Amino acid sequence: MKIRSVTCFLEQTWPLNERLLARVTALGQAARESFARAGLQVQSIRLATQPFPDLLRGRQPQMAILLASSLEAACQAHSVDYCSLGPALAQHSDAEVARWVEVIPHLIQATETIFASVQVATREAGIAPAAIELAARAIKRISERTEQGFGNLRFAALANCAPGFPFFPVAYHGGGPPTFAIATESADLAVTAFADAEDWNDGRKRLVEAIESHARRIDAVAQALAAEHGFRFRGIDFSLAPFPEVERSIGEAIERMTGGRFGEQGTLFAVATLTHCLRAARFQRCGFSEVMLPVLEDAVLARRSAERTYTLDSLLLYSAVCGTGLDTIPLPGEVSEAQLATILLDVATLAVSLNKPPTARLMPIPGKTASDLTDFGFSYFAPGRIFEPLSQPRARVLERLASCHPFYMEECA
Repeated sequence: MKIRSVTCFLEQTWPLNERLLARVTALGQAARESFARAGLQVQSIRLATQPFPDLLRGRQPQMAILLASSLEAACQAHSVDYCSLGPALAQHSDAEVARWVEVIPHLIQATETIFASVQVATREAGIAPAAIELAARAIKRISERTEQGFGNLRFAALANCAPGFPFFPVAYHGGGPPTFAIATESADLAVTAFADAEDWNDGRKRLVEAIESHARRIDAVAQALAAEHGFRFRGIDFSLAPFPEVERSIGEAIERMTGGRFGEQGTLFAVATLTHCLRAARFQRCGFSEVMLPVLEDAVLARRSAERTYTLDSLLLYSAVCGTGLDTIPLPGEVSEAQLATILLDVATLAVSLNKPPTARLMPIPGKTASDLTDFGFSYFAPGRIFEPLSQPRARVLERLASCHPFYMEECA
């Protein structure tokens, strides 16, 4: 198991407050050293600010490009690996959201380590059709303006995601004093637990014990860091996040549990079982703390996508009993904004209907068509098959949704 990130949350200013970044540097350096002594490797130090429209309140949206470039340079100078500017929030007016979302493709294009997002639904306010359309447009434009559409790795549509999630692109600060949280890369714990288990009950017991044991080590270090550096510790997002090697694949763990291929019958039950283990484990949790199924970040999921053992709808079904929606989904370069919007609409519906925090990180790849394989040459990705949306949605679908939106939310409440 590794620590995917130590994510610091703080309110930044414009112009930038370098003293705040220096505090992140000090915490990050101490975290790397302290966790190493505890036998845990820290892969990255990350920063999440308040939502960038709030940070730049009263200024023109184009200022966000300069903010992103300045933050990227400052983070590099302060040994911070990645920075999230947070979402354009659905609770703002449609016109206001539109102004901020339109600049996101430009700031993604202008940087390499800056993340941003759009909130398309909340449990309280429901689905935001205008934000869904804007997010779909942003995905399409980012795909056209960055090589192989790779910029969409740094953009997501969020549904019902609160502040304080340490995984990117979801992370943003909700205000108040500086805090930090830990995100894990721990799919290997599930692989080991069920490889050595006598039966499923034994596997569940082994996994819960492994999660709690590692969480105690993380918590001891984190509490000491919090006391020394004046950051409040939010907790651990102990998600079973994978890496594209079989030994660190959540798909491999699921296949060891079911005896079949990921996506075949029994997969839903296996995902629910892993989710139960995470919820049964005792630790100071935050963020998702769920099973993650990012297609391109998992060796087995990527391989099974090429074998067509599952679809986008399968992944949404599994998200109903676990965590994060649709993540690192390769799509044809010619996918339309309307098709992207209806995919986002399904994710948003899952969020408000089940009060869950799914996200969508969709990656149209120019020049690629359905059934082609990806070839990003990125160490965190395995080659996977391009998914094809099942149909072209009828015209004005989101306009029709907007007209029935209040009734829809009343029925879901």
